[in-house]
Amino acid sequence: MKSIKFLSLSVLLLFFSKVAAQEFKLGKVSIAELEQKVHPKDSSAVAAVLYKKGKSRIEYDQTDGFVVLTEVETRIKIYKKEGYNWANHSVWYFNTSNLTEKVFFADAYTYNLVNGKIEKTKLKSEGSFDEVLDKVRGQKKITMPNVKEGSVVEFKYTVKSPSRMIREWNFQYSIPVNYSEFSTYVPEYYVFNPRQKGYVFPKVTTTKNNKAIIFSNKERSGFGVVKTDYSTEKVEYIETQTTYIAQDFPAMKNEVFVNNMDNYVSSIEHELAMVKFPNEPLKPYSTDWNSVAKTIYDYETFGPELNKSGYFEDDLKVVLAGKNTPDEKILAILNHVKSTVKWNHYTGYDCDLGVRKAYKEKIGNIGDINLMLTAMLRFAGLNADPVLVSTRSNGISLFPNRNAFNYVIAAVETPTGYVLLDASDKFSVPNVLPLQALNWYGRLIRKDGSSEEIDMMPKKPSLDTVFMNYTIDADGKVTGKTRRQCTDYNALVTRDNIDGVKEETYLEKLENENNKIEISEYSRTNEKEILLPMIESYSFTGNDLCEVIGGKIYVSPMLFFTENQNPFKQEIREYPVDFSYPFTDKYNIIIKIPEGFVVETLPAPAVITMADDLGTFKFNIASNDGTLQLMISHQINEAIVSTEKYEMLKEYYKGMVAKETEKIVLKRI
Repeated sequence: MKSIKFLSLSVLLLFFSKVAAQEFKLGKVSIAELEQKVHPKDSSAVAAVLYKKGKSRIEYDQTDGFVVLTEVETRIKIYKKEGYNWANHSVWYFNTSNLTEKVFFADAYTYNLVNGKIEKTKLKSEGSFDEVLDKVRGQKKITMPNVKEGSVVEFKYTVKSPSRMIREWNFQYSIPVNYSEFSTYVPEYYVFNPRQKGYVFPKVTTTKNNKAIIFSNKERSGFGVVKTDYSTEKVEYIETQTTYIAQDFPAMKNEVFVNNMDNYVSSIEHELAMVKFPNEPLKPYSTDWNSVAKTIYDYETFGPELNKSGYFEDDLKVVLAGKNTPDEKILAILNHVKSTVKWNHYTGYDCDLGVRKAYKEKIGNIGDINLMLTAMLRFAGLNADPVLVSTRSNGISLFPNRNAFNYVIAAVETPTGYVLLDASDKFSVPNVLPLQALNWYGRLIRKDGSSEEIDMMPKKPSLDTVFMNYTIDADGKVTGKTRRQCTDYNALVTRDNIDGVKEETYLEKLENENNKIEISEYSRTNEKEILLPMIESYSFTGNDLCEVIGGKIYVSPMLFFTENQNPFKQEIREYPVDFSYPFTDKYNIIIKIPEGFVVETLPAPAVITMADDLGTFKFNIASNDGTLQLMISHQINEAIVSTEKYEMLKEYYKGMVAKETEKIVLKRI
């Protein structure tokens, strides 16, 4: 038994040594790589990472002490024009007085095969850019020259950081990755907690290296004649090298109803847990969400801004005149901020201009607006606190850290629960936030520095109710009227879709999307009254809504509201299904059949129910003296559906689509 175990271990070590021994060098692009027309394992790939190799070393610098040096080499193959953007690359960096990083690109070339020979084009200075991302970050960006279908591009960059921060490393992208290797070199004085995410994982090996630091010392002594003595001191330590190797990782494939694909990319992050230098006490760094929230609250651009009120007091007293209940005060203050300060489209949980200046200049970032909102709510005697949020585009953090958040809203605690508010969106109302803020959980911070997790996902279904009646003539032409009523998030989305769009343009799009119908008598109700349901009404005619075959008329009873395809087609779902919010779609449809016709075939009533009250589909139809009446309901009760429930959800939609696409058949008497 021992010999078998020893043999297995030997084979495993041999495998790792062969993987680690693969040599990739910049400048060694082969003709075979340039001749390759399609990716051997993914013919649809527009580009591929041939190899990406990175090292993050914590090294001692005589001037700056321990620093992090990250060196990355990358080679990418371009297969199609749609992959040209992969010939561009950007690296972000911190740029503040307290934290300054440097990024250097080098050895950047584009390779092409011209008349059987390799042509090499170097990146020139005009292809390199420095950009400001926000008030704390910039980015270095390169645009590679002479890129064509078949090109191979490669480059190298170095990031020097004074911090003890190891950058996140992605092993997956929206294109295939042939080989990706990332190594960390950590002195024994530091302890990091590595955290992996994704559905495919790299191979990991760890080794210990003996390292040493040579300190140079200079001492002066003597009186009158000064003597300078030079000496060196050698300090030895153990360095842990951890190497992650990924081979033939598939491209991340887009799936419907995913909030942010980056949440599911195979990657590795490192959290600094503690630092222990010789003859010094252990210094813990690993923290929890409460500590992160307390740190942010104490920022000069966060907590102190909540205590400023003099700039709005006189205005707010007028706004609150006659407002006695908490609901009245909340709504009045929310509307006052929305009408006074416009969002400049910059996020951020802390203030940019500062609440006083933002109020005066009538513009600000998310922090300016919603911290101002929180301060006003407190001034009105309400129990209001800010809630830190990570937007959908910012993703979900693996461990507590200040960069996990990039947004803030306000919350008012009431006897029935929290009322969540965001004054940056003109269509947002209490407990109906902009969709970008609906990202799992936020963290509420109280005045005393304590905090708690807040569920950001809505629980109340948003309604979309359609009333439609139409008449079919003997030639299959349909004439009818529709009234559509939306509430909560459905109303917010609808208002966003029509905001700033000319009615003519909107109706043209609506006609084209609905089987080329012709719309007339169009009207909207409560377009600006955002506390009320949004209502659209119109008349329509359509010549392509029915089929006339052999004297019979075939019609899908829901017409252009029919769900024709199941959006869930994958055999296996890798990511949770994110509907953004629970919803209920209801249809009340009355159909007048043409004179001289009777019903030959009518879809049977049906009910499809998912377990755990996830959702229900109901389809009822009745015929009475030349008139058909349908009552249809489709309800999903969870904003986020786990992968364990995917098969059930897929079958539910399959059954719903099959029922909605069943035809009513009318025949002549």
